[in-house]
Order: sequence, then C-alpha cells, then structure tokens
Amino acid sequence: MLNPKLNIMKTKLRTVLLLSFFALLFITSCQEEVTDITPPNESEALVAESELTAFMSATAKMDGSLDNIIDKANCLSVELPVTVIANGLEVTVDSTEDYQVIEAVFNEFDDDDDNLDIVFPITIITSNYTEVTIENRDALENLIKECNGENEEDDDIECVDFQYPISFSVFNTDFQIIDVVTIESDRQMYKFIHRVKEGEVIASINFPVNLELTDGTVIEVNSNSQLHNTIKEYKGLCDEDDDNDYHDDDFTQDRLEELLKICPWVVYEVNRNQDNLTETYLEYVMVFKEEGVVKVRKRGGDILTGSWSTRVTDHGVALKLEFDTLVDFALEWYVYEIEYGRIKLYTDGGNKIILKKNCDIAVEFTKERIENYLQECFWRVARLTVDGSEHEQDYIGTPLKFFAENVVKMRVNGEFVTGVYNVLSYNSGFVLQIQLEGRPHLQLEWLITFLEPGLIKLESLGNNADKMVLQRHCPDIDEDLTFIDTALIAGAWEVALYKEGEVDKTENYFMYAVDFLITGRIKVTDPNNGTIYGSWLAYRNEGLRLGMLYENIEPFNVLSNRWKITSVTTTRIELKDFSSTGEVESILVLERKL
Repeated sequence: MLNPKLNIMKTKLRTVLLLSFFALLFITSCQEEVTDITPPNESEALVAESELTAFMSATAKMDGSLDNIIDKANCLSVELPVTVIANGLEVTVDSTEDYQVIEAVFNEFDDDDDNLDIVFPITIITSNYTEVTIENRDALENLIKECNGENEEDDDIECVDFQYPISFSVFNTDFQIIDVVTIESDRQMYKFIHRVKEGEVIASINFPVNLELTDGTVIEVNSNSQLHNTIKEYKGLCDEDDDNDYHDDDFTQDRLEELLKICPWVVYEVNRNQDNLTETYLEYVMVFKEEGVVKVRKRGGDILTGSWSTRVTDHGVALKLEFDTLVDFALEWYVYEIEYGRIKLYTDGGNKIILKKNCDIAVEFTKERIENYLQECFWRVARLTVDGSEHEQDYIGTPLKFFAENVVKMRVNGEFVTGVYNVLSYNSGFVLQIQLEGRPHLQLEWLITFLEPGLIKLESLGNNADKMVLQRHCPDIDEDLTFIDTALIAGAWEVALYKEGEVDKTENYFMYAVDFLITGRIKVTDPNNGTIYGSWLAYRNEGLRLGMLYENIEPFNVLSNRWKITSVTTTRIELKDFSSTGEVESILVLERKL
C-alpha cells in the first residue's frame, strides 16, 4: 500500500463505489497476517545428526559459483566491490550484474587467451560464511585448493532455496518455549542450524515454510517429513552451473531440448548475413513440439510448420531448423548462451537469433478464447497510430469494456458510448472489428498480431503501419489503485502547483475546483461559475499513473496527460511528466480543497 491513512475513508465509501461498473473501484481492507505458534512436542524438534538438518544446512550453505569468473572456486565468494583487470581492461565490480561485463570482455574475440588479474587485498567469504582477508594471489590459491574443482560434485544444495523469513521455536529440555527466532537469510539459517547440530539449542520449525526451485516454482511444506522429502526429491534436479564462466554456457543436449519444449519462445532479435531483420521477425512465436515438429506463428496469425533437431558438435550443442518458407531461420544454429528465459543462437557470417521464453502465450488462438479474454477486464488504448499520426492522446481516461453479445462500451466524459465488436477468422488468424460512434480511428479491420496476459497488439489489414496496443486494466485487484481512486472521489481538489520546466504557472488555476466523479468524469468549476469537463483514470503502467483528458479549453487543456504519480496521500497528489530521456518536463500538484 502507498499509504495506510485511508482505512477509515475506504470503509465509508464502500457503498458509494459500487454504484457504477465503470467506477473500477472495489474497497479492500488490509489485515496483517498472524502466525500462530503452537508449542512443539519432542517428535517435532530438529535432530542434531538427522538427514533433515544436514539438508537444511546444505541448502543454506554459501554457494560460491556465481563469481567463478573471478575466483574459479565454487566454495568461495569474493566480497564486492572488487577491481579486476580483464584482458588489460580495468573493471570495478560493484554488483553481480558486473560479472557480465567481464564475460563480455572475454567473449569479444574467440581466438584470444582470456586473462584476469585481481587487485589485492580482497575479502573472501567461505562456504560457512567466514570472512577472510586475502593479500595476494598465493594466499587465494591456497584457499582455492580446498574447494572441489569445476563442475565436480559438492556439498551445497543449489536446486532448492528457502523463502524467508522462517521462524523457529526454541525451547528447553522440558519442551517449554523460551524464545522465538526469526531467520531472514541463508547466512542466518546456516549459523542457526550449526548451533542445532552442535547441540547448543533445541528448536522446531514454525510451519508453513516455502521452498523455491530453480525454475521459480514455490512449494509449501507443513511438516518436518514434507520438508525432508521435498529437499531430497529436488536437490539434484538442476544444473548447478559450477563452471568458471558467467551464466551457463556448457549446457547439455538433453537440457537444451527440454528447455525448448517447456514454453513458447518469442523472437527478440534476428540478424542474417549481417543484415538486421529484427523488425521483420519481431514477436514471431516459436513452439518446439515432440517428434521434431516446430510451429511458428507470424504476427498476422499465420502458422508455419517446420522441423527441429539437435546434435553435439565441436562448437557445442547445435539446433537445426528446417522450413519450406521461413528461409532466414532454416539453418543449423549453434547455441552460444542460455540465460534465464533467453536463448542465443549463432552461425558463421553474422547470423544470430535471440529468443525469449513466454509461457503465457497461446500460439494457436480460438475465437472463443479471444472473446473471453477481451471480456475479463477493461482495456486502455495505450498506443494508436493511424495514417502516420499518433492518436492515443484522444483516449486518455477512456477505457474500453467488451461485453457478451458483441457489445463494447467506452466512457467519454463520464458518459457511455455504446457500439459493437466482432472477432472474425482471417486466413490463419483473427481480426477484431470495433464500431463506436465518433471514433473513426478505431473502426478499422484490426488483425490480432500478439496476445498475452495484459497486452493485445493489433495491425490494420489495410495498412500494417496502422497499429493499436491495448493494455488490460483490472483495478479491483490492486489496492494502490483503490487507495488513489478513493482519495480522488472523496472531495474537490485544487491546483496547488503547476510548473512547465522552470516556469511556474500555478496562478492560472487560482480558485478553480476540480471534482473527480465516480463515473470517470472530471468536472472543473471556474471562477465565473462555468464548467470544464474531462475524463480520468488511475492505472498501473511502469508505476502508478493518473490519466486526465480535458476539453480543449484553457487553462486545463494543457493538463491532459498520462501523469506519473510520484507521491499520494488523502489530501495531496504529486504528478510529474517525464521526457524520453527521463528529465522532468512538468510538475502538477493537486491538494484537497478546504
């Protein structure tokens, strides 16, 4: 939540907010989750020499493989920051992301000898979280000798992680609770379990406990036996990446095949014969199926079918793609890097493909699925380009709502414009038709080129340069939006500050009252008892935003914008407009009118 001060206001306005389905406001209350701690019995206590305590210790043990590109030691980690000389280039490593800088230096040339020197002294963290100051290379090499070698089996469990916090009940020999200890990190867990193994404390786990696997799956366990069995089952089911580079470049053929089949892959970048073809193939979707079948969905919805296979070569694992028509993909590609959710392919001659995993995409649409998806929530017109002109500014604060029976509605200045829509088959894809009075730019034959949770991309059949992007808006499940909406409709507001660059124009708004109505209408009363109307919508897009669209009447017409909310309370909202380079172009502050 942004601010807890509106709890009372939320309760008072609950009834009001249910008056209109376009209000987009459902009041929710926050309650802190309470964990009940039940006094344990002797059978629930952790046993010092049990396999469970050994598993817990190994899971929490410091994994030193992430920075192997620096120290080449799986049981050691170099404390950051550290300065290294990579192939003659000085690199200051401030965060784990900087390991990729070293990798990029090493990968710049394929035929050179990579060399890395460390600027001493450095601090080393051992597998039991002991910190040691190292003054020179010889001292570091002596520590490295105590570690297992590259990709050799070691004691730490990397395929399962604890999700913190986790609490333990500590009790005496009569099993009376004398303390409750909360663990916040692997370091704390390792040291606490060490005390258990040494017999210094008697403790039991306060369940439930969540475990996270390397693929992001979270498993809840509720007993010692479940915890033991889960760690035992999954502890060896991943590649621990205990090699001396950064990220996993030495994957196996089996791992590649399973990774390709697990989800659809979206084309992110394509280079062929040193020509950049990314614009041509961007957002094509590839699905690798069993028995060597690969399907590719083009942006227009057409499905192309080809074949795929893998083999091990002197250059690593290769992926062969064969198509009758998709000739730019029909090559044998070497897999040169697998990152989380991304695969990079290359061949000689400047050929490269980058694929990104997206498990939410359905490659083969159906009319029913598209219609059901459209009807789930509201949709904002985030982008609209027609005949080379941008028109999304005309749709600020005016969301679309698709209903059954082909009815579509748009709220404009708090009033509903009702029209019809249809989802029609077109070749191998689908077209969205929209008919809304007074909205000619929407009334095109829109080919659905991309559909995933939260996002629909469309292109005009008549001109593929005409594009529209719809973003889903589901405010009833977002407490921050509920807070903002509740505050806005609670009373009249005034412009406390408006600056364009360094020019203060606040005086232009003296004595105006701004009312945000539950219907989505803005009503502005001017000093001469006239009114200016508009539309508003609070939504989330790379942060929280307030869209306002006013009639073309000074001085409020210049406030039509998709403002970023930088601060909000029940009586004050600060909004900013940023340039493409991140510079603040204008500031608008609204305060509750007394």
